[in-house]
Amino acid sequence: MKATSALLAPLIAGASATIYYAGVAESGGEFGAYGTPGTGIPGVFGTDYQFINQAGIDTHVDQNHLNLFRIAFLLERMCPPSTGLGATFDETHFAHYKEAVDYVTVTKGAYAILDPHNYMRYNDPSSQPYSGSVIGNASDEKAATTAQFGEFWGELAARFKDNEKVIFGLMNEPHDMASTLVLANNQAAIDAIRAAGATNLILMPGNSWTGGHAWTQGSDPSSAVMNTFKDPANNTAIDIHEYLDVDYSGQHSECVNDAATNLADVTAWLKDNNLKAFITEFGGANNTGCATMLEDMINYMASNEEYIGWTAWAAGPFWGPYSPCCTDSLEWGSLEPGSTAGDGSPGLYDTVWLPVYQPLIPEELQWSGKASVEGGELSVFSSAR
Repeated sequence: MKATSALLAPLIAGASATIYYAGVAESGGEFGAYGTPGTGIPGVFGTDYQFINQAGIDTHVDQNHLNLFRIAFLLERMCPPSTGLGATFDETHFAHYKEAVDYVTVTKGAYAILDPHNYMRYNDPSSQPYSGSVIGNASDEKAATTAQFGEFWGELAARFKDNEKVIFGLMNEPHDMASTLVLANNQAAIDAIRAAGATNLILMPGNSWTGGHAWTQGSDPSSAVMNTFKDPANNTAIDIHEYLDVDYSGQHSECVNDAATNLADVTAWLKDNNLKAFITEFGGANNTGCATMLEDMINYMASNEEYIGWTAWAAGPFWGPYSPCCTDSLEWGSLEPGSTAGDGSPGLYDTVWLPVYQPLIPEELQWSGKASVEGGELSVFSSAR
């Protein structure tokens, strides 16, 4: 295959490359708000939405030895529209979220990415990914400001700054906005996080759904501006998403776009700018073509030193037989342990995670110390840690 031959050079050149963090995205905290504007806000925890299933986390850590989970939430639940985006939180909602983060990081000893799953929008998640006002859009009187986005991150960072296993993912998939505005919002968040005294690892997205294949493409590419961010703690990595289907959306079951070809330009950009990256969303269906391309993609990350971590899309407590990606809307289940398809057959956990992802989990990952762009001490999983 094209990806296999293209991987040979990186395997040689990137012999010292290391994946420190590997795991799965936990999707569920963003559920329950789709429909009429206002639906599910704030919503009922455990009914409309839920962040994790502890038993699923147990399986992924204790049996699969994953050390990274990306935990989604909605800004409108954390910061109610009645008070606006900023430093005023719904404390009940925050307590539920912190419980999930603490379970991953404290109880299980893994790392957690905080994931505001809002597409750089705020005030109406009812038709995501397009509804809501673009944060920082000065021409929209309903839009939250860049400063408010910074205030939000300053408050959230202050609450988690003493947990070295918490990683701040600034925003899920900004799109259809100026790349300079994505950068401005990112910078406001970074400034506020550092002003709060938090030195935690930050993951910073680009524009165009933060797609790796699109990073250097188009008239307003992420590559033109995202290298100008400033972080006094020097602990910010780039957040990349990359699906393998025909339009890179993750909606289709056939994988046709291999990673080695489509990530080549962004990998070169990372190298030129001395930056590290995580790929926090990617996936594929339970077919031979996707299995090969997923294996090649994970090997590509492992053999290029610019990539230090990844989370596959997606597990989560409320998916049931439905699929988070890559199935042409067919009910094939999710990456949640115990998932089953709509016909009762094994779900994507059994048909994709265990045979494809699991054999490629590094034997050694970082299990202690602060999350960092430099990585940390590697060790094998130990239940006694």
